[in-house]
Amino acid sequence: MLLRYKKTYEKIAMGLLSYMPVDKSVKKLQEMIYHYETDDQWQLFLLKEDDDFIGLVGVIVGDTTYTLQHISVNPSFRGEGIGKEMVMKVQALFSDKECKGTEETDSFINKCKEIEEGTDF
Repeated sequence: MLLRYKKTYEKIAMGLLSYMPVDKSVKKLQEMIYHYETDDQWQLFLLKEDDDFIGLVGVIVGDTTYTLQHISVNPSFRGEGIGKEMVMKVQALFSDKECKGTEETDSFINKCKEIEEGTDF
């Protein structure tokens, strides 16, 4: 189940964000979370299965596009298609918008496109 971020998930979200290959300092993670908490265009979602949060996806939503800013999967669940599942769920949420990537997420989005040919991103 994809859940919208709320303040009670802060530590979980910071933990999942720390798996991304970016600056993992606590200050940088807190800055990222702050953007998701204060800017309506920054939207963060956590993937929960059973009682575990296993992934996170963050987007910046514009008028006609959304940018996949962050995507992270708990290492224990990698290789199971969780990242692709989250990308597809976000695409369903924003089906009227085009998906864009960042330097960090672009290659993953392209990989998902190759796997899911015929899907509009």
